[in-house]
Amino acid sequence: MDWSLSTWWWIASGTLVAAELATGTFYLLMLALGAAAGAIAAHLGLGLNAQMLSAAVVGGGAVAAWHWKRGGTRPKVRASENRDVNLDIGEQVEVAEWQADGSASVQYRGARWSVRFAGSGVPQPGRHVIRRVEGNRLHVEPAA
Repeated sequence: MDWSLSTWWWIASGTLVAAELATGTFYLLMLALGAAAGAIAAHLGLGLNAQMLSAAVVGGGAVAAWHWKRGGTRPKVRASENRDVNLDIGEQVEVAEWQADGSASVQYRGARWSVRFAGSGVPQPGRHVIRRVEGNRLHVEPAA
């Protein structure tokens, strides 16, 4: 069985799609578009150099366009303040009383937690929002 160049391009495109499904790297789909462009160039009867060029231009251009659309890199947020890393951030706790040093102890998720006041002014008892988690210490601000 003699496979044409377009068949190899389609296999490469399918392999890139399968790799994207396995890894979740969306950029691989952009490269699969490039491989599909190479296959179309092969179907049009263009030579191998033109097929490679069209695959590189379309795939590379799609990667660059997607990267530009996403805004380059995401702003770095420390893990202790990132809700994607720690689901406690943004949750509320009830602080009954504060110590003179701005610390307290609260019951949260069935356990006793150490709390540190992270807001401005003097800490007052009441509802507070978790803004940061460092180890077993919650940094809180007054709830709005």
